[in-house]
Amino acid sequence: MAKKLKKKDMDQELLNALYQVEGEWRQLQDFVRKSIDPSRNGMKEELLARSKYLMLLKEARIRKVKATRF
Repeated sequence: MAKKLKKKDMDQELLNALYQVEGEWRQLQDFVRKSIDPSRNGMKEELLARSKYLMLLKEARIRKVKATRF
């Protein structure tokens, strides 16, 4: 039973991190898109945030974590 609680807690932490990184990525993506002349640093930050998001998304799929967000 303790193992299930730990998995459940880790899954929740994964979802929280996924939502946080998704928000950061979308914010940076919006900023870069609205910029007249986006800097290389801004584009790199957006790419890094996207990579983090995709990595967490892949981990959630491997762990078979499902969530609906309203």
